[in-house]
Amino acid sequence: MTSSTSGYETGMKLPSPRGPLSETVIGTLNGEPDGRPLPFTDADPYGEDLTIALHVLYELHYGGFDGVHEAWEWDPELLKLRAQAEIVFLAALRSDVDGGDDLEAALADLLVEHVPGNGVSHHLRGNGTWDEMREYFAHRSVYHHKEADPHAWVIPRLRGRAKAALVAVEFDEFGGGRADRMHSRLYADLLEGAGMCPDYLHYLDDVPAPAIAIVNMMSLFGLHRSLRGALVGHFAAAEITTAPSAHRMAQALQRLDADPRCVEFFTEHIEADAVHEQIMRRDVIGSLLEQEPGLRADVTFGIQATELLEARLADHLLSSWEAGESSLRTRLRWLVSQNG
Repeated sequence: MTSSTSGYETGMKLPSPRGPLSETVIGTLNGEPDGRPLPFTDADPYGEDLTIALHVLYELHYGGFDGVHEAWEWDPELLKLRAQAEIVFLAALRSDVDGGDDLEAALADLLVEHVPGNGVSHHLRGNGTWDEMREYFAHRSVYHHKEADPHAWVIPRLRGRAKAALVAVEFDEFGGGRADRMHSRLYADLLEGAGMCPDYLHYLDDVPAPAIAIVNMMSLFGLHRSLRGALVGHFAAAEITTAPSAHRMAQALQRLDADPRCVEFFTEHIEADAVHEQIMRRDVIGSLLEQEPGLRADVTFGIQATELLEARLADHLLSSWEAGESSLRTRLRWLVSQNG
């Protein structure tokens, strides 16, 4: 394996291990592999250990880590480890959704607003506390710090109208060419407005597996050409469901008299994602399936997998808060992290 270089600085430190798999991965990147075999087949596909191990391996394709040489990104042995973890994670996703190719039904389900609603945004709008809101911000920071980045990997794998339309959506996600309007920048502003640290993945050690698994799924779909249909399905699901949720979040933050920067992140998404919904359904999915009708089941799977993992995160958040507990890994770690 390639040796690490301690002088390489990225501004992102390696997270703490959460079990033997992540301990081996992180130890390897620190130049301290222990040589133990990794029983990936026995690992919980949604558990803390495999989830953070996979996230660390994916992060090598994003910004990397302090002291970890860039050459690790394509190290053959690490890629083998990643492939083993991906097999377990992807198999669980496929096993835990309905599957099939009824794309119309999957899309229709996304458009249904259940009344009364009982999701996270409904809770936060109705009677959520400021502490719960800030915990939610920490969970979502793992995604929003790299918002739209995983989706960019699918661009060279699309053709014609599907490619052009997806790039149009991405252009908005990246601020229309303005760095201060990039959605990842707006989320950093939101964190500052909430009195939290805006640094990239600052709260990774605080956030448990459910929120991280969503980002892992995006990276998995984006990095594999064979999963391009699933990535398009995921992106469509995210765009279709964001506008109504963002509207509720804006109302929740106004009720809590939050900093305008917090509200702005969500109001930005209300109008933009309502437009994106139409583009994704008609121009991206429609054109893609005209060109490659065999991808219908993959697009459906991407939608279903997104809904599965979002439901797991919602269940974790709501059950923690209902029990009067923090939804983060430890309250002490969270308090230290906030003040870091």
